[in-house]
Amino acid sequence: MRTNTLFLVCIFTVLSLILSGCSTGGMFTAANVTDVQLQRNNFKIVARNISGEAQAGYLFGGTFSMGMGTNTFALFRVSGSGMLYKEALENLWKNYETANGPVEGKKLALVNVRYDSDALNLFVYTQPKIMIRADVVEFTE
Repeated sequence: MRTNTLFLVCIFTVLSLILSGCSTGGMFTAANVTDVQLQRNNFKIVARNISGEAQAGYLFGGTFSMGMGTNTFALFRVSGSGMLYKEALENLWKNYETANGPVEGKKLALVNVRYDSDALNLFVYTQPKIMIRADVVEFTE
């Protein structure tokens, strides 16, 4: 009787872990319809190597990265929102505004955008980190 009870508790625990976890997957790939030709001298580079980053922490999981895509499988998120690309881009613009003033009313674009990722994987804790770096151009016409 005790063996059956222990077996049912183990099965219930395993099913609970499988059905109630956190999972994030991200790859920021965008297909833009807008075509900007930088053929004329109608722009100037206003900032180089502006960067932004974001990270999150999870318990009982793992993170792996390939190129600009980062995937995390875990049971519990303990820090961050899990929206790493969004947070990293917002952080990039905040860093730009700190160094160069507000962006309102300016015609700005990010060029030479580069993505990088890092992952800390311990036995019970994983922490994905996304970094975005770009140059900022302002159109003068």
